[in-house]
Amino acid sequence: MSKNFDPNAAATADAGLFGLQSQVADAQVIVIGVPFDATASYRKGAARGPRAILRASLQVDLFDLATGRPYEAGIAMAEIDERFDAWNDEATGLADQVIAVGGAVAGNPVLERALARVNAIGEEVNRLVHAKTVEVLARDRLPAIVGGDHSTPFGAIQACAERFGDLGLLHFDAHADLRLAYEGFEWSHASIMDNVVRKLPAVSRIVQVGVRDFCEAEYEAIHDSDGGIRTVFDRDWAAARFDGESLRDIVREHLEFLPKNVFVSFDVDGLDPTLCPNTGTPVPGGLSWREANLWLDELAKSGRRVVGLDLNEVNPGATPEDEDAWDAIVGARLLYRLIATALATR
Repeated sequence: MSKNFDPNAAATADAGLFGLQSQVADAQVIVIGVPFDATASYRKGAARGPRAILRASLQVDLFDLATGRPYEAGIAMAEIDERFDAWNDEATGLADQVIAVGGAVAGNPVLERALARVNAIGEEVNRLVHAKTVEVLARDRLPAIVGGDHSTPFGAIQACAERFGDLGLLHFDAHADLRLAYEGFEWSHASIMDNVVRKLPAVSRIVQVGVRDFCEAEYEAIHDSDGGIRTVFDRDWAAARFDGESLRDIVREHLEFLPKNVFVSFDVDGLDPTLCPNTGTPVPGGLSWREANLWLDELAKSGRRVVGLDLNEVNPGATPEDEDAWDAIVGARLLYRLIATALATR
């Protein structure tokens, strides 16, 4: 950070993320954009999220009332790897054919090949995200993944689990994401938590927040997890709010369930959809902005250490005119709050 940098001034057009001058070589927080949303099953567009958030971030004020001056640590967004764009272009066309038949591809060689290729591309995305995260962790920096759909952070969660061992996951989402290979896609956005549970045993505990849309099999998976998954269902959260219970106490109780090292995975559809109307699978209900920040503020004070994070499913909108609009504005501010929270724990 240059000594001449003025955090109170307007960002220049050529500035980096949040209007900062930080470089990847010396920043404490490295943001990795992953523009991939091929398996999005309802509305696509989250692949444009990383670049839209970058543009909108120039309007974010840098002083954070809860944590002070997180920007002083240095926050930089790595140049987006064009391989993600190429994989997304190829996989989207193939995945759309599979989605059109609800994943029922058996007996259709063309669709079977399409599904297999999408799954193979998903593996490539995971490997590249994993490799980039390993590089960040090797320098003792904080990795922050920005999707893309919710399939994108798997490689980062894997890298953090390998590095830190016993790892907790704080998962904000309207959905449980515990479906087994949804629509046949092994790396579906709807299967991220199922993949974590089955493939990453070092992730010992998961706390889910905002969940309000799930199938019966996912509900059973939560109850059959031997306590490994604690889900704060939106219905129960709302009931506590209506009954005048202390939401702060509820938050603290659930954060105590998590081990020392925590990865935060934030799907913006966990918020009230008025805050993210263009997200891929919006659901009525959800956390208000202040409630989401209550969770982050209490996490910062909980004694846990955030070792990695992701923000995903920010869909800037259907037209070029939407790209700097509400969803990206909320996404940029949420990303800054996530980073500020993580830095406060380190």
